[in-house]
Amino acid sequence: MPYTPIVATLGYVRSPDGRRVLMVHRNARPGDHHLGKYNGLGGKLEADEDVVAGMRREILEEAGIACTAMTLRGTISWPGFGKQGEDWLGFVFVIDAFEGTPPAANVEGTLEWVDIARLPELPMWDGDRHFLPLVFDDDPRAFHGVMPYRDGTMQSWTFSRI
Repeated sequence: MPYTPIVATLGYVRSPDGRRVLMVHRNARPGDHHLGKYNGLGGKLEADEDVVAGMRREILEEAGIACTAMTLRGTISWPGFGKQGEDWLGFVFVIDAFEGTPPAANVEGTLEWVDIARLPELPMWDGDRHFLPLVFDDDPRAFHGVMPYRDGTMQSWTFSRI
């Protein structure tokens, strides 16, 4: 059976000093699959976009800021992650420079600058705790991982770097 995932971007905007990251606390929509969790910014790619354009659009829509420097940190395949068990494929970016000032909230929830060291303390998808260290480490190589989910629970995590 061919793998036909939903293609998406996931971005982590660093503060100018590099110590904090802009997270959305998904607390605004009661039916949200991510309700109560902290997440990076991003979403589904549109048919006419490359992943960089999609990431820029999502950051502008969700945080009101324009990306001026970003790096692809990795890719993650999430079989079974969606609310109805859909497969997702995410391109994970770090945004190191931007123009503008994010608002206090967006339609999904509160936007918060969080110390990178505090990320493990936040309520988030269990799987995020496995790949976030790779997003913020000093290894210049991109990571490429597979993280299957079943019924909202991470089943395993494997990755490689080249």
